[in-house]
Amino acid sequence: MSGSSFDISRIKELSKQIAESNIIPYTDLPEYDLFLSQVIDYLNDRFPGEKFTNNIVQNYIKNDVISKPEDGKKRGYTKVHLTELVLLSYMRPVLTTEEIKKVFSLAFNEINDRSDDIISWENAYKTFTEIQKESFDDFIQKEFLDSNKLDGLMEGYNLNGEEQEKITVFLIVMTLIAQASAIKKLAQNIVEQYSNYIDDKDNK
Repeated sequence: MSGSSFDISRIKELSKQIAESNIIPYTDLPEYDLFLSQVIDYLNDRFPGEKFTNNIVQNYIKNDVISKPEDGKKRGYTKVHLTELVLLSYMRPVLTTEEIKKVFSLAFNEINDRSDDIISWENAYKTFTEIQKESFDDFIQKEFLDSNKLDGLMEGYNLNGEEQEKITVFLIVMTLIAQASAIKKLAQNIVEQYSNYIDDKDNK
């Protein structure tokens, strides 16, 4: 990353780099079947902050959050399993395990039965990556990344150059935290309210 100061242009450059590295196209997922150890290595390489282990993945399988590996195969983890786990990796920071299970059931019903899927995992994944790319593009254009707007917010603070740089970064981080918190709460409430709605319908 170039530049000696940590200014808006540098933050926008960082945003673009994250957007480019964070989106994993469906065609980039391994086509061949994998051992569990290879699945773990792949996930930890692409999501370094997540720290996947054999036990974590096996617990997701045991609790029917993701589908079971192919019976009788040493390399029992297919591209569908990897698709499930990559989508799950994006969801983990926002939703609980039970909430993720409920979200998957909306599109795939019984996780171990491919015949009752409403849409395919491939289509679900491709749609998600399209939404993700648009979200990053929209984010980069947000007004809070406008240096003129930030300068206006800081008028009257009587800050020197270094202080202004620190407060600029502080305001951007706090804005992102506020947005992330609001989005997380909204996502959780949608899952909860829809589950309650379905339960009420079933009980009538």
